Amino acid sequence: MRISAAQRIENENRIRAAIDRLLRGEIPPGGKCDIKTLAREAGVDRTAFYGSRPYAHLRIEFERRLQALQQAGEIPDPREAQITRLKAEITKLKERLVQSEQAVDELTDFRTQALSRLAAQREEIVHLRESAARASRVSRLPTPRTTVIGTCS
Repeated sequence: MRISAAQRIENENRIRAAIDRLLRGEIPPGGKCDIKTLAREAGVDRTAFYGSRPYAHLRIEFERRLQALQQAGEIPDPREAQITRLKAEITKLKERLVQSEQAVDELTDFRTQALSRLAAQREEIVHLRESAARASRVSRLPTPRTTVIGTCS
């Protein structure tokens, strides 16, 4: 079905208005910032945006502007922005998990080494006490007596 020049201009104006809305982040429920949603919002058949169809130049313009926004760090689609944010958060959490696992491993190794040293020290103390008990030259000192000093009034 052929359309008149006036209808084509009207369709282009609706498409440009829909492009502006989508790129501002005004995404309709259930839609995305893509050609399918653009066609639905403009009331135009999606196939008119491809090949040598009449609105292919507007698809190229839409994709170029969308890519420029994305390269500038702006994501007009709130869902895409949320996905990007969540992916970054997942990456940070994975890094924290790796660091935590490394810290746990280091602390476990330290604990094992400390317990081994304590056991060796205890063995040495027991050995020294047994050697001292066997030696007859060592005499034990008497335990000191504690006296209570009274006060005179």
